[in-house]
Amino acid sequence: MKKKLRLGMVGGGKDAFIGSVHRIASRIDDKFEFVAGCLSSTPDKSQASGKELGLDSSRIYSSFEEMAEKESRMQDGIDVVSIVTPNHMHAKPSIEFLKKNIHVICDKPMTASINEAKQLYNEVKKSSSYFFLTHNYSGYPVIREIRQLILNGEIGKIRKVKGHYLQGWLGQKEEDKGINKQAEWRTDPQRSGIAGSVGDIGSHLMHIIEFVSGLKLKEIAAELTTFVSGRKLDDDANILLRMSENVKGSLSVSQIATGEENNLAFSIYGEKGAMHWSQENPNYARLSKIDKRDRIITRGTFSEINSMSYIRVPPGHPEGYLEGFAQIYSDIADIINNRDNSNNLLKIIPDEEVGIHIMNFISACVESSKNNSKWIKL
Repeated sequence: MKKKLRLGMVGGGKDAFIGSVHRIASRIDDKFEFVAGCLSSTPDKSQASGKELGLDSSRIYSSFEEMAEKESRMQDGIDVVSIVTPNHMHAKPSIEFLKKNIHVICDKPMTASINEAKQLYNEVKKSSSYFFLTHNYSGYPVIREIRQLILNGEIGKIRKVKGHYLQGWLGQKEEDKGINKQAEWRTDPQRSGIAGSVGDIGSHLMHIIEFVSGLKLKEIAAELTTFVSGRKLDDDANILLRMSENVKGSLSVSQIATGEENNLAFSIYGEKGAMHWSQENPNYARLSKIDKRDRIITRGTFSEINSMSYIRVPPGHPEGYLEGFAQIYSDIADIINNRDNSNNLLKIIPDEEVGIHIMNFISACVESSKNNSKWIKL
């Protein structure tokens, strides 16, 4: 039996949303043990958060530098660290732990700026450890089924892709109310980076379309808009795509779409058919074929095609957001422990190559929008 990986965490303390998501995900398949953390940039808050989570007081740290140094010297030090801070604090901790040959799992996007992304990318290449990103939607079972069906030619040569990611939670200036910390940092250029909605949710949308289609983005023309007066970053975007193999596409991204919750959806159109999927009903996809009735794709429908989708519960028992994260964590554990299919898993788990590519996408969107939606090559 393979050992549980000892997991540390930077960020994710009290009042942090994504930290608890990562901790839950790491436990679902029982392949990690959470043992250490620097859970806040404020030492007192880090201590309080660590104690609340049951960490040994000697392994609750006041800085990520201290944590990396001490954990790397311990015989039972952490094997891997999760970075669950705001974007501006992704690069420095990741680099520090990579230098200590500790594997890194980082929340997306890779960094707050393209320059930081390049620095981190170079450090990953020098390190003997892995770097992974949690683009969690690529862990959904049906997404992996869709990906393999498309790669197997089920819809023929792809012609067009389209997608949207629509939310409404930033329709008002939530960041000024003093009660929504997520809104505060996600709309702050110093912490979020050069883009708002494009970096936050557009990055997910672009990644998932490339993941299922097997295509790569080549050029974009984007219009980014800030609808809420006084906001410093975009809260809406419309983006045209030129993909590899002469495929065309379009994306709609918004966090001011009143009434929308987490409406991520895409369609991939080919010569023989099309695939359609929506995150708000994630256990089902629709396969359209010319001159045939539409077919509903469910978890495990095409399990014989080696999609690497993992089914935890029987059909009719929904799997979704937390399990998607858990699948990424489970696959990462298998890669680190060199379990079966680790080479295949390396081809689908988001890494530094995906990270810097998505950062180039974000930067290109901002540049295009500033230049009257000029086409920008990645």
